[in-house]
Amino acid sequence: MTGQETAFGPELRRRRVAAGLSQAQLAARTHYTKGYLSKIETGHKPPGPDLARRCDAVLDAEGELSALVSRPPPAAEAEDGAGGETWHIRLAPDGECRFLPATGAADDTTPLYLGPGGKGMGAAVREDHAARALTAFRAQFDQARRLGQWAPPAAVLPTVITQTHTLRGLAAAAREPERGELLYLAARCAEFVGWMAQEASDDRAALWWTRESVRMAAPTGSTVLEAYSLVRRAEIALYHDDAVQVIELARRARARPGVPARIRGLAAQREAQGHALYGDHDGCRRTLDQAAELLAAPPAGGPHEPVIGSSTVANLNVVVTAWCLHELGRSEDAADLLDREVPLIPATALRARLRFGARRALAHASAGEIDQACLLGAEILEQVDVVDSATIRTDLRRLARTLIRWQGQGSVRELYPRLIAALHTGAA
Repeated sequence: MTGQETAFGPELRRRRVAAGLSQAQLAARTHYTKGYLSKIETGHKPPGPDLARRCDAVLDAEGELSALVSRPPPAAEAEDGAGGETWHIRLAPDGECRFLPATGAADDTTPLYLGPGGKGMGAAVREDHAARALTAFRAQFDQARRLGQWAPPAAVLPTVITQTHTLRGLAAAAREPERGELLYLAARCAEFVGWMAQEASDDRAALWWTRESVRMAAPTGSTVLEAYSLVRRAEIALYHDDAVQVIELARRARARPGVPARIRGLAAQREAQGHALYGDHDGCRRTLDQAAELLAAPPAGGPHEPVIGSSTVANLNVVVTAWCLHELGRSEDAADLLDREVPLIPATALRARLRFGARRALAHASAGEIDQACLLGAEILEQVDVVDSATIRTDLRRLARTLIRWQGQGSVRELYPRLIAALHTGAA
């Protein structure tokens, strides 16, 4: 163990004794065993971040115990995929779709050419036709986002990748102002492809598409997607438990000049989640308050511009607050908030409902409310195969690791085999 971790046990014991708690009482309130806590206090076992956050919450340590747990260095972000302007899509008869950005066709790839010699859009697009195309493709983009709320990424990605390519070609042949609007919509599509790639468990592709969206938007003069790309990269880091990178990327997004209040609000939410992951109670509370104020500001986009970020969760700051509370060891409070808010998420927003539903089940399990956690977990398993979400699988794995400590309980014995089977088959 590191020097910090060696100091954790004595400091935990000092704070426990000062609070007048026995090991058995602290074990009951943190939902760990007395024997495990004894080994932590005597230095026979290294402390984990989850235990540290729970002890922080019970002993009102304000993150000081979490600060004694060593953390891995920030993970290096995945490099961009191969550069180049040639895009290849292989469509297999069984519905499989593979996308490859490359300067030349790969040996095992059958290119899908969407215009002969790159001139399929014509030398120019008439102004009235460009305006009609913009209206039609905006509607298609809205439909793709709705589809992404209840369908697996494999059903969404081929269409949106093709739409992105087509918009880019139309923009190249159009005149201003339609050219800029078409190109910006292409960039929005590329950003959405990045999100679907993350949901498909391909972080490398997610980062490539996120950066591609910034490159597409650059000629329009808009810096919105440049800032939002940092929020998206922070989200990918969040699911890798990289608190340092989450905070750094979110702060960079907030510091960008001319960024709309909504983007700065979403960045503040992500920063708050990073602080919570790090065990910084004050930083988390401060940035959540800032996020609430920023997200309450009127939207800056045009009347027809699609909303950036989640548009399906009405009280987004509340569910993010619950997420943070769980990370800070206050799982009972998190469960109370999510019990109130998750049922308000529309049934049509299945992906969001299941994402925060998984976090809700995890909060109940961490609070020791095992039967309720299993009941909620069973509801999620009934539908989660529909959306095939890598991010939801992350929380379901955490749920499985939490429930195993209660494997003798009847509700756990009933749910656990289904949960593990779903995770192993990728159906969850």
